[in-house]
Amino acid sequence: YRLAEEGPADIRIGNVASDLGIVTGSGEVTFSLESGSDYLKIDNMTGELSTTERRIDREKLPQCQMIFDENECFLDFEVSVIGPSQSWVDLFEGRVIILDINDNTPTFPSPVLTLTVEENRPVGTLYLLPTATDRDFGRNGIERYELLQEPSVFELQVADTLDGEKQPQLIVKGALDREQRDSYELSLRVRDGGDPARSSQAILRVLITDVNDNSPRFEKSVYEADLAENSSPGTPILQLRATDLDVGVNGQIEYVFGAATESVRRLLRLDETSGWLSVLHRIDREEVNQLRFTVMARDRGQPPKTDKATVVLNIRDENDNVPTIDIRKIGRIPLRDGVASVAEDVLVDTPIALVQVSDRDQGENGVVTCTVVGDVPFQLKPASEGEGEPQNKRKYFLHTSAPLDYEAVRDYNVVIVAVDSGSPSLSSNNSLLVRVGDTNDNPPMFSQAVLEVSFPENNLPGERVATVVATDADSGKNAEITYSLEASPLSSETPGSIFSIDPDSGDVSVQAVLDREQRDTYEFQVTARDKGVPSLQGSTTVVVRVSDRNDNEPRFMQDVFTFYVKENLQPNSPVGMVTVMDFDKGRNAELSLSIQPGDHDQAAGIFSIENDTGTIFSTVSFDREQQTSYTFKVKAVDGGEPPRSATATVSLFVMDENDNAPTVTFPSNSSYTVLPPSSNMRTVVATVVATDADTGLNADLNYSIVGGNPFKLFEIDPASGVVSLVGKLAPKHYGLHRLVVQVNDSGQPPQSTTALLHVFVNESLSNATVVESQVARSLHTPLAQDIAGDPSYELSKQRLSIVIGVVAGIMTVILLILVVVMARYCRSKGKHGYEAGKKDHEDFFTPQQHDKAKKPKKDKKGKKGKQPLYSSIVTVEASKPNGQRYDSVNEKLSDSPGMGRYRSVNGGPGSPDLARHYKSSSPLPTVQLHPQSPTSGKKHQAVQDLPPANTFVGAGDNIS
Repeated sequence: YRLAEEGPADIRIGNVASDLGIVTGSGEVTFSLESGSDYLKIDNMTGELSTTERRIDREKLPQCQMIFDENECFLDFEVSVIGPSQSWVDLFEGRVIILDINDNTPTFPSPVLTLTVEENRPVGTLYLLPTATDRDFGRNGIERYELLQEPSVFELQVADTLDGEKQPQLIVKGALDREQRDSYELSLRVRDGGDPARSSQAILRVLITDVNDNSPRFEKSVYEADLAENSSPGTPILQLRATDLDVGVNGQIEYVFGAATESVRRLLRLDETSGWLSVLHRIDREEVNQLRFTVMARDRGQPPKTDKATVVLNIRDENDNVPTIDIRKIGRIPLRDGVASVAEDVLVDTPIALVQVSDRDQGENGVVTCTVVGDVPFQLKPASEGEGEPQNKRKYFLHTSAPLDYEAVRDYNVVIVAVDSGSPSLSSNNSLLVRVGDTNDNPPMFSQAVLEVSFPENNLPGERVATVVATDADSGKNAEITYSLEASPLSSETPGSIFSIDPDSGDVSVQAVLDREQRDTYEFQVTARDKGVPSLQGSTTVVVRVSDRNDNEPRFMQDVFTFYVKENLQPNSPVGMVTVMDFDKGRNAELSLSIQPGDHDQAAGIFSIENDTGTIFSTVSFDREQQTSYTFKVKAVDGGEPPRSATATVSLFVMDENDNAPTVTFPSNSSYTVLPPSSNMRTVVATVVATDADTGLNADLNYSIVGGNPFKLFEIDPASGVVSLVGKLAPKHYGLHRLVVQVNDSGQPPQSTTALLHVFVNESLSNATVVESQVARSLHTPLAQDIAGDPSYELSKQRLSIVIGVVAGIMTVILLILVVVMARYCRSKGKHGYEAGKKDHEDFFTPQQHDKAKKPKKDKKGKKGKQPLYSSIVTVEASKPNGQRYDSVNEKLSDSPGMGRYRSVNGGPGSPDLARHYKSSSPLPTVQLHPQSPTSGKKHQAVQDLPPANTFVGAGDNIS
């Protein structure tokens, strides 16, 4: 066949079937391309031969590199014709001659060509120019040369050589005078004969030199020699000789490569002086079998003259290549990655692979002998008996020589050895892994004829009893096994109602709950079938023996245990006991108890349980005010295998103890309430508000006034704490009243708290600073001393009566004067009666009922008043049992019938704090005062004030 290079894919080349005279269309005969598939492909049914996607470049084909005749470049291919079911196979060889197209541009040896021309040369003198080369041939080769610009002294002429090449020549048309002009630069273009034509150009630089009128001449125009491949570098090949009739410099000859390819210049060395041609690099005949080039002899004249000779160097073969073995598929037997898959039931003498043995050497060096080594059921047979088959390239079929057995040997490593006939001979080997395919010729087999299994009673339906496993020597589908249950030969009972089997895994499961006391043995048969065609089977007997197990779990007497415990119980005290039992015996009845945390892990680390008695202990002391109840679970686990367990819920309720005293939230000790004198009976003065952190009776509060109510003006509701006015207010009641209120809970023993309620009786609050000073002084006054109204009211009344009796008989004027004097005297006493070391200009307790027109007279003498009635504050300090004093403000005292020790101190900044508690024979209880900072910045503030908060806390007898 013939095919032009550089064509697209899927170009039809020819029809192999029609050319071979084979009738197609029935589908019984098929075609397979065994070689040449890199560039060619064939239709398996029609035999149509066409090109592949890979582009064919004639100049790049390895086999066409050194071919100068276009008819000699070709691609070889092989086609196998396969009969029905591969009953016969014929192998044919073909050849596709690659036709050249104009795909290469002619090029000059160099982009700049230099030519030396002697001066004084006559007109018509001709100079040979360097020829261009074109990798294409024939019509696509070089067609013409031309000068793009022609000066008057030169013109281009192209001559045809004997070998059919175009030789460009430069002809002198005018006189050349080096002294006038020593060089010319011309543009030389070469064009091929293709359609479209390709061209390139070079600069032709013409140098005018002195006269050298004789050219060198080679002894021969063609030199031919043989060279053994792989000759070492430096090996001499031949000597080229040329003579020149000139003398001197013009007669000195140097030898250079002319038209020579790059490979020639790379492999050979030419001595430019002697003309000896030698090996520069080792030459491999399998890559280059002939070198053809020209050598130029050039004298040293100006310009130099040259002659050229053709050198043909034939590379002689040496046995330096080992045979190569190529193993390929043949027909329908798959072969991939060196592995051929062959069914074990294949017939003897069946071809399974194509083996091609070749040697790149020639002659005896390329004659190859091939054989299979080792004891394997395979042998080689020639693929064709043709006489024209080259000795260095042979093909064999690899046939089976004996039956194959998958169960005996699954894989064969077939080693093929090839030996050439060189001296010494070289050899190589290649291997093919033949993987034997399985056929279904083995039934499934069990390892035991009878399988006994022990299985516990009280199982869950669906539990696995045992796994039966059968093996099959086959593979694939032939070794895939399915399992089924059948009745035992000794029993007619069908096992399907009690047992089942997984058809894929062989897991035998029980579908009912087994009871060993009812039946202790079951027997049935398991059958295994493979999935081959036809299917094969095997069977085994399974005996299931039912064993006893731990089938009773622990039981608590109650699901929920409820316990009540008092708060403030000592840690590690028992808080309850649970009862649990197990009807099993031995290890299955040995119980282990543990506490399981409840919600939010509230029992974690708080409770523990004694394993023997079931007694629950607490590790902490309970506080009902923080947590009122605990809920957790108790777990009992027996010692069976697997262990059984049960849980019960424990609810623990903390009972309240009276461990919190009431807390008064209103009013504060430093506050006061203004009450007009015109208030009616049952007027609500204030409401005492108290709380208790306890619950029940321990938080049931009752209120009582235990001091500061000598006139019985006020009454408090025991339940609500509402303080009401129950007496009629008189002038003597004007001023500050300090009510001592005690709040008691109903616990046993009861807890109590004492608070102060200040009531200022007056029409209005004209000077709050004065009232606040009296309240502050009240906080430093002992609770046993009443503060109620104006204390100087009765004393002033008695003095006024005495004065009136004395001056009754005196003159009216003197009586008036005495009245005025006595009035001033009485007012002075009222001002200073309650001050501790400081003068005041206002009456603290007496309401301002004087006429606004009257103004008090100043004390002209500037004398100090009498000592105030409350100039000394008596602080009662309770005695401790051991005689120590109570210095802590928060320290709590217990009741004692003994009278406390008294100490009289002057009032003022040095006055001690009333927070130092006291104990006496008075009915007032022992109290505890919690300090709280009073309001700062007040005018009459004492240094140590009674805390403003109602924080009198006490426990003891009620105060009457």
